[in-house]
Amino acid sequence: MEREHNLIPEDTLWKSFLYRIIYRSDTRLGKLFDIILLSLIFISTIIIMMESVPKIDKKFHYTFIVLEWIISLFFTAEYWARIIVVKNKKNYIFSFFGIIDFLALVPFYLSFIFPVTKYFLIFRMLRMLRVFRIFNLLDFMNDGYFIVRALKNSSRKIYIFLLFLVIFSVIVGSLMFMVEGGRTGFETIPQSIYWAVVTVTTVGYGDVSPITPLGKFFAIILMLAGYSIIAVPTGIVTAEMRNKRQNLEMVCDRCGNEDIDDDARYCKQCGKKLA
Repeated sequence: MEREHNLIPEDTLWKSFLYRIIYRSDTRLGKLFDIILLSLIFISTIIIMMESVPKIDKKFHYTFIVLEWIISLFFTAEYWARIIVVKNKKNYIFSFFGIIDFLALVPFYLSFIFPVTKYFLIFRMLRMLRVFRIFNLLDFMNDGYFIVRALKNSSRKIYIFLLFLVIFSVIVGSLMFMVEGGRTGFETIPQSIYWAVVTVTTVGYGDVSPITPLGKFFAIILMLAGYSIIAVPTGIVTAEMRNKRQNLEMVCDRCGNEDIDDDARYCKQCGKKLA
């Protein structure tokens, strides 16, 4: 074993050791590193939220600054370490987690020029997704991918629905502008469209409301329509998820292939007739 290690260049040895700590959680050091990382992400998020509270920020301002510097420098070193020890650097940099790691750093350095951007550090919370890998919860992550795939496959129907909703809101808003005759809240068509969107989505801020009897009648119709309109995208995504679940349950008895199309009669790998 010692001879084998002697044949491996030293730079490869320490990179392999560091890689196992940073990217793997099957060792004590690897799991400890990930737990420390998650703890710092959580602390950083709490600091950002507390800084927005004037009384707390005034009392612990310098403490928050020191802690944020320490955490940000740790994340910077960790980000570069991930790039150095991985073989395919491009794959990591442009991967989902690679982009999140980069976005978690940028606001800190941008805040030197634009102070308000420091609040974008809240995006560091996205790094908490690593908890699924650390505590062997990959099944939950797979369920997340299942939902994302369902949303992606139903995106075309949702886009058409949103287009219809935009057209509907513009027409209703324009009608309300004419009905209300430019009264408060309906002085322009864009303002009337704002009211239509707020009403049809059942948000109902209450900052704008019709006064005329005909306007109130239109409002009642729009409120009732809003409930049915909201149910449409939910039904689209639910139907797609049900179809995907049925496809996942279809498995070829002969070769175990799970990639089976909706209308498939034969397995695309072994040619066996499907039940």
